[in-house]
Amino acid sequence: MIDSQSGPATRWLALAGMLVLLAGCQGIDFGNSSAFRPSSAPVTVDTVTRNDRLAGIAREQHPRILATYGGEYSDPKLERMVAKVVGRLTAVSDDPTQAYRVTILNSPNVNAFALPGGYLYVTRGLLALVNDSSELAAVIAHEMAHVTANHGIQRQQKEAEEVLAAQVVNDVLGSSPNAQVALVRGKLRLAQFSRNQELEADAIGIRSSAQAGYDPFAASRFLQSMAGYTDLRSVSGSNDASLDFLASHPNAPQRIELARRHARQYGPQGEQGARDRDAYLAGVDGMLFGDTPEEGFVRGRTFLHPRLGVSFSVPEGFVIDNSAVAVTAAGPGDTAVRFDGVTLSRRVALSDYLQSGWVQGLVPGSIRPDVINGSEAARARATADGWQFAITVVRAGSQVYRLLTAAPADSAALGRVDGAVTGSFRVLSDAEQAALEPLRVRVLTVRSGQSVASLAAQMSGVSDKVALFRLLNGLAPGASLSAGEKVKIVTDR
Repeated sequence: MIDSQSGPATRWLALAGMLVLLAGCQGIDFGNSSAFRPSSAPVTVDTVTRNDRLAGIAREQHPRILATYGGEYSDPKLERMVAKVVGRLTAVSDDPTQAYRVTILNSPNVNAFALPGGYLYVTRGLLALVNDSSELAAVIAHEMAHVTANHGIQRQQKEAEEVLAAQVVNDVLGSSPNAQVALVRGKLRLAQFSRNQELEADAIGIRSSAQAGYDPFAASRFLQSMAGYTDLRSVSGSNDASLDFLASHPNAPQRIELARRHARQYGPQGEQGARDRDAYLAGVDGMLFGDTPEEGFVRGRTFLHPRLGVSFSVPEGFVIDNSAVAVTAAGPGDTAVRFDGVTLSRRVALSDYLQSGWVQGLVPGSIRPDVINGSEAARARATADGWQFAITVVRAGSQVYRLLTAAPADSAALGRVDGAVTGSFRVLSDAEQAALEPLRVRVLTVRSGQSVASLAAQMSGVSDKVALFRLLNGLAPGASLSAGEKVKIVTDR
């Protein structure tokens, strides 16, 4: 969350304004990251062939993926459960000579993807959403299908064709915010597999899951959960449909129906294959949910960092997105907030820091000192390219925290949003810091008299408890529970 590099205010806005959930397969566009080293202990089903050219490409990308997705999530119990599922799928793969290396990524994002050469990745966020072993098999079989069908190679060829166009944008248009946004949109589109590739991988994956003895209808169930998750986790204020995951993928109803159609080839629903739910739930019990202590916690509309000992909140209608680089939030009317921190010598006055060059478009005479909940602070305004910014820096210990609020130039919301955000910033007490615990998935056995509502009420640190409880347990609206069933909840206890 701490950013040691100062960035222009316009770049901050671009980052805050492009909060999108790519809830499906995607590739990563990486720059140079040679300082990272590959993980020393991934979940390994088999050793990837060292002389395989494609595996060599994947090995180069592996450390960058770890850096992008929070590193590797280590939990031997969880790893054994995932490895068991992958092992069954490998035995019936279209290419029995293809070895696979599966890594669980320490990210709350719901995602899974593959690289050429047999490198497969699933996030713990996806594992929290999955309900049984057959659903996990459906996800992994889909990704294995991308590998065996050489979809990654086809995509790389398309990306190569775009290199010259991207260079023209950079050379001719330079740092123009509109040009950069257009370039990012293009990269997002290239990062996703094509519509036909996704559907082909669905068909191959469902066939592989069924051949491995899993319920073939698991794919349609999980796609339904993904659609529900997208609705629950949707980011307000993002009005550009071209950045939506569904813009370049089959829409959820079509894809779900096609998955059901493929599954019916293997028999009636409910009568084919194993779900292996108890083994799956035993594997995910105790798994981290949401953000890590190193990156701070999002609790509804409040961000709290147990290591740094600071907290702030955003107004109603804003959705917080937490990453290792910064905390951003998008809200109604194209308003956005960014929070990060830098190390600054106490000898440097905050007013001098504000005018040291890291803020573009600083309004002359707008800098003024302030005190926010007992902490030294300074405020300023800036304008750039049709936007207005309120910038606040707050000193707490050896750190200086930066709160930037952005709104369109003609918006009257800037002062209100900035006041609510900066007014909520505070330093946590030692007791508050010690009491902060990460959220975890806990598996409970339903007792007589317990209901969806009563079990959802046991969850903590999340909003929309009943909706999230139903989503985490694959429960349709109106579905009830029976004594003896096992369910997932999220709690910090």
